[in-house]
Amino acid sequence: MTQPARPAKARRRMTLKEVERFITLLAEANPDAASELVFGDDYTLLVAVVLSAQATDASVNRATVGLFRDAPDPAAMVALGEDGVGAHIRSIGLWRTKARNVVALSQRLLDQYGGQVPHDRAALEALPGVGRKTANVVMNVAFGDSTMAVDTHIFRIGNRTGLAPGKTPRAVEDQLIARIPAPMLRPAHHWLILHGRYVCKARRPECWRCPAQEPCQYTAKVLTPP
Repeated sequence: MTQPARPAKARRRMTLKEVERFITLLAEANPDAASELVFGDDYTLLVAVVLSAQATDASVNRATVGLFRDAPDPAAMVALGEDGVGAHIRSIGLWRTKARNVVALSQRLLDQYGGQVPHDRAALEALPGVGRKTANVVMNVAFGDSTMAVDTHIFRIGNRTGLAPGKTPRAVEDQLIARIPAPMLRPAHHWLILHGRYVCKARRPECWRCPAQEPCQYTAKVLTPP
């Protein structure tokens, strides 16, 4: 698996006190942070997260309006079949593979779990199209577990700010889980993703409007808007 390019380095790793301050400031700025995927239950959440790989949440939401109308549960999804699923998600990258995986994971849920999404990491990661990141999202959002799904945004923030430096997504995940105070860990998943998506952007971080600028250890802060 190709690892994401490592962002510019922070001056140093944040202290644990700075980590808590950083997360607290993000929480105060966005207290109601939540997933931007549109879903109705654990199953549609799982499908939406599988579809979101290498795609934006907005593009997934546009595609799933019709998909979830026609196939709101595993049995309906299997009946719809790969061609039927594909017709709904052609606008999303890798749609053929994703259509195949969505139908296959739906069949697996019917065969092994009575059509329910299992609350178990190993069982989730054994489903077609589901890796560690997807399992972490489902466990966090559906089941309330304190997991950390490290996408490109969180990987970038972990390294750029000094919050949780690491060479791989798993290394950053382990650092975040170890360093973020336990009561803040579950919602921190959303605070960090949205911060990376809208403020701490890849090409030009908008440091001038970052609520957590003070504890951030990024060495090339952009303090003036263009």
